[in-house]
Amino acid sequence: MWRSCLRLRGGGRHLLNSPRGGLTASEGPGPKPPAHARAYAPPAGGFEINLDHRKLRTPQAKLFTVPSEALAVAVATEWDSQQDTIKTYTMHLTTLCNTSLDNPTQRDKDQLIWAAAKFLDTDTVCCRVEEPETLVELQRNEWDPVIGWAERRYGVKIGSSTSIMGPSIPARTQEVLVSHLASYNMWALQGIEFVVSQLKSMVLTLGLIDVHLTVEQAVLLSRLEEAFQIQKWGNVEWAHDYELQDLQARTAAGALFVHLCSESSAVKHKLLQGRHGFEPWSGKIPHAAEQLSPCATATEPARLEPLLHNKRSHGNEKPTHRNEE
Repeated sequence: MWRSCLRLRGGGRHLLNSPRGGLTASEGPGPKPPAHARAYAPPAGGFEINLDHRKLRTPQAKLFTVPSEALAVAVATEWDSQQDTIKTYTMHLTTLCNTSLDNPTQRDKDQLIWAAAKFLDTDTVCCRVEEPETLVELQRNEWDPVIGWAERRYGVKIGSSTSIMGPSIPARTQEVLVSHLASYNMWALQGIEFVVSQLKSMVLTLGLIDVHLTVEQAVLLSRLEEAFQIQKWGNVEWAHDYELQDLQARTAAGALFVHLCSESSAVKHKLLQGRHGFEPWSGKIPHAAEQLSPCATATEPARLEPLLHNKRSHGNEKPTHRNEE
């Protein structure tokens, strides 16, 4: 992912500064997009977006300022990709930035952490069915390895249950995961809470953020029962396919947002350490570009082949805490 941002940082600047020709207003509703968007760093700090030489602002009229250059370039690219009309429902990075800047629900860091952690009590991969046997086996084969990875990764016990009340999560598990979430800054927590709410799973979100799962795998695992029903009864293309693509786009944008918002502190840490062979823009997770691409192809749910083989294992790693700036 970081190397893709580096390419965007170099080649993307040329793209963003080049006016797009042939842009005409649509007869339908919606404002006309800007001719081009550009990310730049003002003297006051942070990174801003210029739309046709006008500074971008949030819905509450605050100056749109983001913490990292990579995120600013990504947002500018998102604006640059708009065609005849601005479709805000496709601009997930911009929406997450607006939420972080305006904080419309006035939530502090502790509230954001608990908003994400509460999903553990009804986590998708922890709530199981008792029948039919084929679905029971499918859930066991696909979800148990992910739970096992999370238990080893964080040194906790999670488990699963068929009870309507959900699994009984030990207090220590809650404490460890809350402590891990507290190591992220406010912007990254907005992205984590967004991904958790999309997947309805804290476990899958952690696997995605830690690059144990790809976006396609995390989304398919969150929709495992629906994929099972589609395999049995058939797929409604205009409904199921759109829902799958939309969920993948939202999940990918949220995961990308988390990493781009954690970038500055991670880069500073690596530079101070001076022990790692990564370039500054390669950051913490090299070779992750394909896993976080918002343009990822949909995984065909009808096949339901094993998902969790031939991936890099992080089973022996322990949670790491980031130093906030």
